[in-house]
Amino acid sequence: KEPVTLLELKDHLRIVHDDEDTLIESYAKAARRYVEQVLCWRALITQELELVLDSFQDKIKLPRPPLQEVTSIKYTDKDGTEHTVDADNYIIDTDSEPARIVPAYGKSWPTDTLEPVNAVRIRYKAGYGDSAEDVPQELRQAILILTAHFYEMREPVVIGQTVSNVPWTVEALSSSHRCWHSDI
Repeated sequence: KEPVTLLELKDHLRIVHDDEDTLIESYAKAARRYVEQVLCWRALITQELELVLDSFQDKIKLPRPPLQEVTSIKYTDKDGTEHTVDADNYIIDTDSEPARIVPAYGKSWPTDTLEPVNAVRIRYKAGYGDSAEDVPQELRQAILILTAHFYEMREPVVIGQTVSNVPWTVEALSSSHRCWHSDI
């Protein structure tokens, strides 16, 4: 599911035919990914994500907020056996953004010797919700504008026109939703 429907896209583009529906949808997906991964570093519609780490950390930050739920924390020991960390052993801090996971009071992360790489796997759901209406309007508008930009400018270089970057409007609409992640 996408945060902007095909009907909304076609209304925004002022298109009444169905000839380019697939193309428009592909541009919309690219626009959504750009907003999620470059501009905001967020999940828009509910997504199941996985964070893979080499080892446990004191505070584990979960990329791509907003966090909905942690579904599992698993780790693989040096013998290749997978274990699940009991949910009573950790606390999920959803007041922070991005959300963090820390050991519960009086608890600690498992002390087993872990596989040398990719030993810890945290599965979680993130996003504003399951429907387009759950996504902030500014981000939906940014996707509409960026999709229109992709639709109108189909080539990487346009001859005979002034050169411009991705529309500044898209960055302005999404900037208040940007998740700063430099220390993750």
